[in-house]
Amino acid sequence: MAEGVKTAEEKAAESRRGPARRGGPPHMQMGQPGEKSLNFGPSAKRLIGRLRPHRAKVVLVLVLSVASVALSSIGPKILGRATDLIFAGVIGRQVGQNAPPGTTKEQVIAALRARGQTTYADLLGNVAFTPGQGIDFDAVGRVLMLVVGLFVAASLLMWIQGWILQGVLQRTMYDLRQEVEAKLNRLPLPYFDNQPRGELLSRVTNDIDNVGQSLQQTLSQLLNSLLTVIAVLGIMFWISWLLALIALVTIPISIVVTSLIAKRSQKLFVQQWRNTGELNGIVEETFTGHGLVKVYGRQKETRENFRTKNDELFGAAFGAQFISGIIMPVMMFVGNLNYVAIAVVGGLRVASGTMTLGDVQAFIQYSRQFTQPLTQVASMANVLQSGVASAERVFEVLDADEQEPDPVEPARIDDPHGAVAFEDVSFSYTPDKPLIEDLDLSVRPGQTVAIVGPTGAGKTTLVNLIMRFYELDGGRITLDGVDIRDLTRHDLRSRIGMVLQDTWLFGGTIRDNIAYGRPGATEEEVVAAAKATYVDRFVHSLPDGYDTVLDDEASNISAGEKQLVTIARAFLSDPALLILDEATSSVDTRTELLVQHAMAALRSDRTSFVIAHRLSTIRDADLILVMEDGRIVEQGSHTELLATGGAYATLYAAQFAGAAADLDDSAGAPGGPDGIPELAGVGAGAPGPGGGPGVPTPDAATPADPKVD
Repeated sequence: MAEGVKTAEEKAAESRRGPARRGGPPHMQMGQPGEKSLNFGPSAKRLIGRLRPHRAKVVLVLVLSVASVALSSIGPKILGRATDLIFAGVIGRQVGQNAPPGTTKEQVIAALRARGQTTYADLLGNVAFTPGQGIDFDAVGRVLMLVVGLFVAASLLMWIQGWILQGVLQRTMYDLRQEVEAKLNRLPLPYFDNQPRGELLSRVTNDIDNVGQSLQQTLSQLLNSLLTVIAVLGIMFWISWLLALIALVTIPISIVVTSLIAKRSQKLFVQQWRNTGELNGIVEETFTGHGLVKVYGRQKETRENFRTKNDELFGAAFGAQFISGIIMPVMMFVGNLNYVAIAVVGGLRVASGTMTLGDVQAFIQYSRQFTQPLTQVASMANVLQSGVASAERVFEVLDADEQEPDPVEPARIDDPHGAVAFEDVSFSYTPDKPLIEDLDLSVRPGQTVAIVGPTGAGKTTLVNLIMRFYELDGGRITLDGVDIRDLTRHDLRSRIGMVLQDTWLFGGTIRDNIAYGRPGATEEEVVAAAKATYVDRFVHSLPDGYDTVLDDEASNISAGEKQLVTIARAFLSDPALLILDEATSSVDTRTELLVQHAMAALRSDRTSFVIAHRLSTIRDADLILVMEDGRIVEQGSHTELLATGGAYATLYAAQFAGAAADLDDSAGAPGGPDGIPELAGVGAGAPGPGGGPGVPTPDAATPADPKVD
């Protein structure tokens, strides 16, 4: 499918995310429409579904939980037996003091009824006492030891269950991070064009961490709470169906209260994590552009942007936590009302002789065990909602449209030469704005092709299409006669070296950064590449030489030295095709000469595409393409294009007309600084437009050549 054509899924996702950010940095584009929450149920179900690969351990966890809950649930019932033994002993001793020896329980009750003490007689009718016999401490001790054993066994099973479950959850989060990392490598470049880096970073770090923490805090408790409710409810009906029905009133009240509060807080949790991602984007952008912020005096505006977004995050986070936090006290209030009702009705049933005191005591314990899980579930609602909100954001990354898959049976180029051909190529970033249409171009192996033109003409787009960073709308591009879509992306890009205007070096030694171009390169090969690209010249002036550690921004070496390291990296990779995109635009004149000389060595016997605004750097190119509005309007050598007096001659004259009059005598200088030999076309005069007077070289001209923007 052509890039820019939106599927139904993309439109649905865009309706949730709001319009893509265009035009300017993300921190200047806040105030986008807030994300709408996906359905809580499907998202939570999908999140739990990620435990499926560990189903055997999950089943074991379930079995251990059932056993643990069963043992702990039967404890209060057995403990009620101890209460009955103690109560029976107290009653037996009390009754025995007023009755003759040998009196039976039935005789005592009959005597009470004869005296009109019917209520007391009904109470004693359900007590297993023996007149004159006190508390049987041996029997009470046996019951207590049994209960302690049950509780110890339940706790041990619960500990084992928690240990296994934590292992499952940590492995699930590990797999999720791996999946997200693999997904990012399969996403097309347009996806990253529309995603602020801080926002994407927040999704793959903060949100995944929050999902893991939420599952750790809630999953075990939710499982145990559910099983406890089922077990306790069954025993409660066994003891007294009337009291069980009273306890059940708690459930609909709890469900209604929790759902009403959760519905309001869920939206705020989604807003909280969206604001967190946007705040990260502001911090990341401001930090990377710290120098420019100070230079242009935008500290106040930056602080205001941060304060505004921080206030939004505070409001969403406070609202989410406060509203969801209401659940706990409300549930405790409902539980206390339930406790009072059970105590009153239970006391009346004991007085009437329909229940024992031990059963009422056990039932009150069960009522606490019944309402406590409901209260725990309600109190965990905020954590669970926060985790599901973060999971939705992670799932949006996992559900994003991927780049076209590599062919099942890819073609191979066994002997690459670097011949490149564009055949009727068409491409646009959006369907309504065509950029490149019906482009044809043929480049022979070993040629150096320079691409010039104003900003937005399509120069960088052209080389991005070669790299398959974007897919074509029409036509095809071939490398050594093979359609690049028939190659795997890895095979295609492994044959291409790239040096960009924006240098990228990672935290590590200079040796590691050079060796990044070819993993497994020997020390000798790394040093040889460094010498060929003039890196070796400045490395020895550093304290640790090749072992000098660069920080994340490589701020401990100069811009020109960074550029030389990236060229050395490309040199070491030994590509068949080389792409140089404004590789010297940010360095001084002297360093530019070094960089040009290093690139000349790098371009030797390789097909090269050079994008340049400084026309002085590409006069020795075999073929110069002049692009305007996505079309090649002129092509030829430097001399041929000047002779035609067209667009290239106009650009060239605009750059050097002002400097030519003063520096005419500097043409033909024998060598560059430090005895470095001049490149072809660098340091020598060139005929002006229409065969006019020679044009001076850039190293002899003003310190910086003007750019065509």
